[in-house]
Amino acid sequence: MSGASASAAGRPCTAPVVRQAGLWNIANVLTMLRLLLVPAFVLLLVHDGGHDPAWRAFAWAAFAIAMITDIFDGHLARTYNLVTDFGKIADPIADKAIMGAALVCLSVLGDLPWWVTGVILFRELGITLMRFWVIKHGVIPASRGGKIKTLAQGTAVGMYVLVLTGPLATFRWWVMAVAVVLTVATGLDYVRQAVVLRRAGLARERAETGEDR
Repeated sequence: MSGASASAAGRPCTAPVVRQAGLWNIANVLTMLRLLLVPAFVLLLVHDGGHDPAWRAFAWAAFAIAMITDIFDGHLARTYNLVTDFGKIADPIADKAIMGAALVCLSVLGDLPWWVTGVILFRELGITLMRFWVIKHGVIPASRGGKIKTLAQGTAVGMYVLVLTGPLATFRWWVMAVAVVLTVATGLDYVRQAVVLRRAGLARERAETGEDR
């Protein structure tokens, strides 16, 4: 057989080489676009005092594009094997940057209570730091609840970016309330997962140490 012949001849069997995606792929380009949209979004939102309906509509368009690219860049990266080290770092930074910029600007303009901004930003920063805290024990996967939370946050913030009055203004308050509840609930669930993951990792390390003795 050919496999046996190759082994007998002393020729090493090499594993197939997996080519890593290059930096300039469509997923990374969309992530870069989202990063560039952050300052553009802020300028549009605060232009002319930050209360002009037309400029707020332009800001909403920039925010919507950023949210859409957030959906597609991750999907493209996973589907077509375009995951890169740059994407792993830049994608979450872009997500936090656009959402954080929107929340802070809306609070500065007086459209959104600061406590809402504080709760959401504290959760997002805390979960990010917690992921690094347990990363040597494993990776906490994105949950379905986390994805729903992101959708709720994006919808609520987008509605606050627009100048709405009447029933729509009341409705957006309830959407934001749902987003805050999901933010807290999913944050607590991630904390639970992190504690379980860390305990399992430490137990595994103690078991391996015991076997080495």
